[in-house]
Amino acid sequence: MLNNTVLTGRLTKIPEIKQVGENLKPVVNFTLAVERDFADDSNERKADFIPVVAWNGLAKFIAGNFGKGGALSVQGRLQSRNWDDADGKKHYVIELVADNAYFAGESKKSNEMVAENDEDYR
Repeated sequence: MLNNTVLTGRLTKIPEIKQVGENLKPVVNFTLAVERDFADDSNERKADFIPVVAWNGLAKFIAGNFGKGGALSVQGRLQSRNWDDADGKKHYVIELVADNAYFAGESKKSNEMVAENDEDYR
């Protein structure tokens, strides 16, 4: 079986690096706004907002080189996980665990991408 995904899009906010675990491993979580290949009925191109996580040196690279609206291409694997919060509510997420990241263009935000769900992107 193969689980390999490549996404190219723009960061919805500034990625902030954190240290987790006993060994204080660097990790960065961010959302990538990925424009769809097609326009909707009103001739607008929408975007999907994909959660991404990167670890160790890759986390440092992303946090040090990309800001809000930065164009980024990431390659990795999809992972699903779930948890119960303090109120007992179940949460479920599918995210991309990044193995590689690349610069994908200029750093300004695209005016053509229409945000639907992530207000930080606007």
